[in-house]
Amino acid sequence: MPLMWAHAEYVKLLRSVYDGKVFDLIPEVRKRYVADRKECKPLEIWKPNRQVCHVKKGYTLRIQAPAPFRLHWSRDDWQSPEDTLSNSTGLGIDFVDLAVPPSQRAPLRFTFFWTKIGQWEGRDYEVTVEERRI
Repeated sequence: MPLMWAHAEYVKLLRSVYDGKVFDLIPEVRKRYVADRKECKPLEIWKPNRQVCHVKKGYTLRIQAPAPFRLHWSRDDWQSPEDTLSNSTGLGIDFVDLAVPPSQRAPLRFTFFWTKIGQWEGRDYEVTVEERRI
């Protein structure tokens, strides 16, 4: 079967060359990943098994967890904390996005309140903010 697959790919390549465009291109996928690329935001992902230490200014820090939560967080060393409910992906992952403005200097600090069991995480986390290098 690998030879059949390779032959099919070769036929699609020949058809693409003949047409002057990709034969099996899905317009919706192209629009999302090529045409509308400016809508993508640079992400740094924090999750329990990948606890990043730094995020660049101008990025979005996406905090993920395997259960619904309320994120208790602060941009200014807990002087004015905020609470944000997580969004569900429908795939067993919940997340909160925190935009990191270019003016951000203090670390982002946060903890979890697990909404299903009504319990605090019991520890704080910190992600430092660093200059974005181009």
